[in-house]
Amino acid sequence: MIETVTLMAFIPAALVLNFTPGADMMFCFGQGLRSGSRPAMMASLGVSTGLMVQVLLAGLGLGALVSAVPWLFDVIRWMGVAYLLVLAWGAIRKGAVSDDAAIKPAHFAFREGLLVNLTNPKVILFVLAFIPQFVDPANGPVLLQFLTFGAIITLGSILVNGVVGIFAGGAGRILISNPRASRIIGWVTGGIFAALAIRLAIMERA
Repeated sequence: MIETVTLMAFIPAALVLNFTPGADMMFCFGQGLRSGSRPAMMASLGVSTGLMVQVLLAGLGLGALVSAVPWLFDVIRWMGVAYLLVLAWGAIRKGAVSDDAAIKPAHFAFREGLLVNLTNPKVILFVLAFIPQFVDPANGPVLLQFLTFGAIITLGSILVNGVVGIFAGGAGRILISNPRASRIIGWVTGGIFAALAIRLAIMERA
């Protein structure tokens, strides 16, 4: 059992993290702007699923391996850079998705969000730096505590990033009927994805 006092300290800290603009939030914003509210919500679910996977991996000790082996960190990082650049090029080339265009199934947005999160190795290092501050071996299995705290962060991520994406989807839907605005949305979305790729490329290991 995790003590109530510990949860009361962890939940506000987790909410602050969820509301802090970051790569996941900007990705969901860009997805909503380009493709609409439903794909943005699916992207949020994908990002949050990736986060939970990284929490599990950190709890199992893989995060320590990523931190200790520089080339493994870099391989994952550059895979993420390449994937974000592919998304950026696709957004710029196609522009915003119109109502008359062939819209990808929403599960594609889920997959993209999942891959964007999983190819950001700094997430697992962050999990290793943040969650253990609240884990107490005296309160039970460490992995179960990791997963509990991770689930709290993940729930907040779904809600916050989902709302951001839905808002962006509403704004994009208003502008999408204008061909010029639709093209601009494509460039803005592509710029967001490219900026995330650059950010990931220049990051250093903690």
